[in-house]
Amino acid sequence: MLSSVLSKSQCAACKFCCSFRRQSLWETPLFPPEVVEKLSKPNEYGVVGVFRAVDNLRCNNTVDEPQKNCAGRLVLENNYRTDDPEEEVPCTFLDPQKGCILKGEDKPFDCSIWPLRIMNKDGKLVIALTPTCSAIGAVPSQALVELVQNGLGEKIFEYAKTHPYIVKEYKEGFPIIL
Repeated sequence: MLSSVLSKSQCAACKFCCSFRRQSLWETPLFPPEVVEKLSKPNEYGVVGVFRAVDNLRCNNTVDEPQKNCAGRLVLENNYRTDDPEEEVPCTFLDPQKGCILKGEDKPFDCSIWPLRIMNKDGKLVIALTPTCSAIGAVPSQALVELVQNGLGEKIFEYAKTHPYIVKEYKEGFPIIL
């Protein structure tokens, strides 16, 4: 979605958005229920993900199938090897050589729009830039602003209407684009 302002080669070289420190676990990708169902068991990628329900109010959980019909967040906490808060753990679906192994239909929307985020600021939905993307930088370029204002923003807002679990609370320092 952002290929006009961020190349795949830039992303593949960096992979910053695909690894998480303990304090950035709130940023781990959110998967829709049908993808959680698929990736929680043996699948075409050869990697089984461990997920935690995002919001039990939106789930039809049972004791035997706690993740069924739930939006899910990857559980990465168990992958840390030290107590160092700066230690980073990669996404379960990140191949260090190839990048993300997920096909488009299985890739989380969060990942597709990175470094953009849809956030709730004082009860209003906004699209903000994650200022830690080294390729984009901390200030949105005019090209990124135009991309968001000329259609991408509307796609993000529409997706958020049907998938409200992707909306994050606004964090200071995230420049608002729309």
